Amino acid sequence: MARLADIPEPTRTHVANLPCPTYDDTPWTKAPAVSEARVAIVSTAGLSRRNDRPFTFGADDYRVIPGDTPASDIVMSHVSSNFDRSGFQQDFNIVFPLERLRAMADDGEIASVAGYHYSFMGATHPDEMEATTRHLAEVMKKDGVTAAVLIPV
Repeated sequence: MARLADIPEPTRTHVANLPCPTYDDTPWTKAPAVSEARVAIVSTAGLSRRNDRPFTFGADDYRVIPGDTPASDIVMSHVSSNFDRSGFQQDFNIVFPLERLRAMADDGEIASVAGYHYSFMGATHPDEMEATTRHLAEVMKKDGVTAAVLIPV
């Protein structure tokens, strides 16, 4: 990942001064004990399965990644001159820690790993994603997900 100091002007100033959105409601809820949680991954790395359609710039939709998808079938369509993909290429768990969650479930640290996980395209304005994320929250509830690991990229 690029350091802010290494990003050329005016991009650095633009990124550093992006406003954070505010919302009228509070979406947080009391979480179960970690050992009782069914956990899903939500990443903004622009990940998808190899045969899915790639993300486009500013996409506000998401891709579903089944929990049994092999690492070799997960690709990244997040492209930016300010984004170093070498970490993902060496270990996909950096942006999609599915193997780590499986190990935690095997060790009893979490109750279970969700059957499905999700990826958005990073760098999309949050206001443009709100309706989609509310829909995804309902989808995750139906899968019994009680906790999500959010991986911002």
